[in-house]
Amino acid sequence: MSQFLECLQPTYFINCDDERIVALSQGIIGNENDPINKAVALYYAVRDDFRYDPYGISMQPEDFRATSILVSKKGWCVTKAILLAACCRSVGIPSRLGFADVSNHLSTERMRQMMKTDVFYWHGYTSLYLEDKWVKATPAFNIELCQKFNLKPLEFNGLEDSIYHEFDELGNRHMEYLHNRGDYSDLPLDDLVQTFNEHYPNMVRADNNADFDKDVTAENVRTQL
Repeated sequence: MSQFLECLQPTYFINCDDERIVALSQGIIGNENDPINKAVALYYAVRDDFRYDPYGISMQPEDFRATSILVSKKGWCVTKAILLAACCRSVGIPSRLGFADVSNHLSTERMRQMMKTDVFYWHGYTSLYLEDKWVKATPAFNIELCQKFNLKPLEFNGLEDSIYHEFDELGNRHMEYLHNRGDYSDLPLDDLVQTFNEHYPNMVRADNNADFDKDVTAENVRTQL
């Protein structure tokens, strides 16, 4: 029982008790009472209404708070997972943050130059407790981005895990899960920062002129030539 209480409580990062998070969640679910329907509605809202943008990742604690993603209307896999967890906790659905190291074969030239690797450490998703079991939901890539990258958008029905497919819609290798880091009731920021500083020394230097959507479009043009 204690694990469920812990996974419903507000934290500094998963600040599900903030009135803005509560208002967002209630606006999405309306009068819905079924936990699965609530979770599915929240998943699609976070997936598509908050743009995926991995450029200029900040390691400042305040930028990982659910309310920071709500205000900015964009995030990356970890911060969007945090926002979904906060929304779910605000409506009574136990939620945790899950992490894995993955090999992502779809990227942009700018990302490759920043990362110097195709391994994405601490790839984030959300685990939700529904129908007496934990299921994974990955709200990172909004549908417009999936269309540009020829990816099949990740659907979520509340009953089965929703994680990235190994191949894209054209049969090219997309994402391979290399190492499961497990689920956490709150963000293990110190561990994440240590890994990023070790593997991505150039990743967290913000480029205010970078536009991820434009770079994705340019990448598609380049690969189709």
